[in-house]
Amino acid sequence: MEKTSAIFVFLFVGTFVTVFQVSDATETSNAIFIFGDSTADVGTNSFLPMAKIRADFPHNGIDFLNSRPTGRFSNGFNSADFLSKLMGRQRSPQPYLFLQKAGLTNRMFSGVNFASGASGLLDVTGKDLNIVSMSDQIKQFETVCSNLTLVKGQDAAKNMLAKSMIAISVGSNDIFGYFETRSTVDPVVFIGSLMAAYECHINALYNLGARKFGIISVPPIGCCPSQRIYNSTGGCLEIENTFARAFHSSLDALLKKLTSKLSGLKYSLGNSYEMTINVINHPQLFNFKSVDTACCGEGLLNAEKTCTPQAKLCSDRDKYLFWDLYHPTQYASELAATTLYNGGPQFVTPINFAQLAAY
Repeated sequence: MEKTSAIFVFLFVGTFVTVFQVSDATETSNAIFIFGDSTADVGTNSFLPMAKIRADFPHNGIDFLNSRPTGRFSNGFNSADFLSKLMGRQRSPQPYLFLQKAGLTNRMFSGVNFASGASGLLDVTGKDLNIVSMSDQIKQFETVCSNLTLVKGQDAAKNMLAKSMIAISVGSNDIFGYFETRSTVDPVVFIGSLMAAYECHINALYNLGARKFGIISVPPIGCCPSQRIYNSTGGCLEIENTFARAFHSSLDALLKKLTSKLSGLKYSLGNSYEMTINVINHPQLFNFKSVDTACCGEGLLNAEKTCTPQAKLCSDRDKYLFWDLYHPTQYASELAATTLYNGGPQFVTPINFAQLAAY
């Protein structure tokens, strides 16, 4: 599972107020609600005192304003930020736990980021790491929906939620967990269990009023530096990539099924696998010099330990695909978000995120 995340307790709330002091939504823009794991986490785990997955320390955030670690698993912004920027925001909506602690309930109506590093589709994923599971993220969203209905009224709340963008980036940690625990469950059965969980989560969000879903599939996780170190050639672990491809094809089928069952549901499915493999196979086209080594870390491929203040840090961060042993750099996240938003059917189907947002 993901080996880095965040933890800011109450004393650090002032830091977050500084980071998020500018409103990042207009009165007329549609809300954005973000769910998932560390690929989208912008500080959730920072407000969980017992969280074991953290990114609230250097060198994380070195390219953020004032080189501030914000709880993002990145040298700067992540894909949730860049997607939000493309939708007219200054960055991702703020973490639910920050808004809750600050008493900014009404601020939640324009968007919230619920994503929590190390979470997965299955509640068992990350269970011992004291993070926010997908099920609990949806419970937090339910609270937002209830407050929205109380303040705006049922009809207005229903209309606002139907126009809102729901972005979800999750699934990698479940697959990592399958291999780390040396599960004996049949791979087909396992992928089926992930799809059953995904269907349950989408149904729950739909029943709360969500209609527009921007879904980001699983990348070639076997190509993460953390996995390459277990291949004597330094190449990708193809068995894990096989699971990632199966995940995407199964998710594609699931979303097609749900569209026929759930009236008004619209979606965009980002093929993170193809997007990332395209970069790995053609790094020069994207100005990368390294697609197998972590920018921040220690040991073989800089991937035997997580990014810490004592870790080896690359200076040319925009030339690296990977920030740490699992996560993309800010530059790579921007490329991914741009492809999700404007990309063609090779990477995003049946429509891209820009077309989805326009509905």
